[in-house]
Amino acid sequence: MTKQLKADIALLLVTVGWGASFILTKNSLSELQSYNFLALRFIFAFFISAVIYYKKIIAIDKFTLKYGTLLGLLLFATYAFQTVGINYTTASKSAFITGFSVILVPIFSAIIARKLPNLLTVISVALAFSGLALITLNQDVGGLNIGDIYTGVCAVFFAIYIILVGKFTVKAESIAFAIVQIGVVGFLSLIVSLAIETPTVPVSLPVWINLAILSLVCTSGAYIVQNVAQKYTSATHTALIYTCEPVFAAIFAYLAVGEVLGVKGSMGAVLIVVGMLLIELDIPKLLYKKTHP
Repeated sequence: MTKQLKADIALLLVTVGWGASFILTKNSLSELQSYNFLALRFIFAFFISAVIYYKKIIAIDKFTLKYGTLLGLLLFATYAFQTVGINYTTASKSAFITGFSVILVPIFSAIIARKLPNLLTVISVALAFSGLALITLNQDVGGLNIGDIYTGVCAVFFAIYIILVGKFTVKAESIAFAIVQIGVVGFLSLIVSLAIETPTVPVSLPVWINLAILSLVCTSGAYIVQNVAQKYTSATHTALIYTCEPVFAAIFAYLAVGEVLGVKGSMGAVLIVVGMLLIELDIPKLLYKKTHP
């Protein structure tokens, strides 16, 4: 198994965790305001990670600290615009527009490299994006509104974030790099929460359990794995793998509350998986080898 395949499998596991996080987040937001929730989730994740990897934090170099802070600001902006945007648009449109990053990543990467993406990448991205549309959009999506614009900015920031993680994690100490980003998001969320909300501490045990899972698995574990894995795989691969997030979210929604994906959603899930496997396994190359031994 190649390092790239191992990295892609690790990113797929991250996507499984983020798929499950939708249910946990929804349950937590019934008791907490948005930035209050983000502050608790990311600050807990930061301290847990810093304690576990304290030697890497103590030995952190200037490059890792500098660019970890920069990407933390970018990641916070992604969450901030998505959080504001979802207040003015539907959840399905928010998920779809955020997923637009799957198209933006290869476009931005091609511009930076001054090289057009290959045909296989274009087909894979098109399939995955079509699947994303089927799985997230309802028939009545309405017109463009301010929430859609905010969420579009979120998608741009997330695409840039994925590309920059791939660029800088090669030179940085990846684990410390991720921990700095998590800390920046947590403390900025706390500042915003103190400014515009009335922060509270959860009182119910289920919310604390949700926060513990979200902090340890879906934040600390997920972002550390992403930053390490992107040393060995491309930004485009990462973006394509992340289109599986709504697929896993739908699976967990079905298991937790009995939500059914439906015919369109199921077709969308198939297209996403096919698009990901097409580029991951390089099926045309495999077929060529089979017919030309």
